[in-house]
Amino acid sequence: MGRHPFSIRTRAAFFAALLGLSPLARGELAVIVNPRSGVDRLTKSQVINIFLGNHREFPNGLRAKPFDLPASDPDKGVFYRLLVNKDLSQIAAYWSRLVFSGNTSPPTQVDDTRQIIQTVESNRNAIGYIDSQYADPQRVQVVFTLP
Repeated sequence: MGRHPFSIRTRAAFFAALLGLSPLARGELAVIVNPRSGVDRLTKSQVINIFLGNHREFPNGLRAKPFDLPASDPDKGVFYRLLVNKDLSQIAAYWSRLVFSGNTSPPTQVDDTRQIIQTVESNRNAIGYIDSQYADPQRVQVVFTLP
């Protein structure tokens, strides 16, 4: 039996890297809001504050209601990695501490990208993130993008 020149660990790391990059190959992640929110643009800092529960208001004073994808959706991991350089286990630990202290609550989880679009389209306070290729300007307003 011949041996493959790469160890199992090397091959596993290679495939994990490929899987981790696959959502990025589809396009940028777009942070979206309802077009009636009055928000045209957000900074990275503002998006962080909203999604991590530090300050849940849009710049115009309207209360922001963040919506999140399930952990099984690869875009969620990419979103938090690009936004705050944390993986999903670190995000879960962050929320566990905050929920326990009673300070704030995590974004509301929805089932998929389609549901985020529908929720943002129908709720003036909603904010979510999706692959930018699904950001229909007739339905949602892109206010920030993560490459």
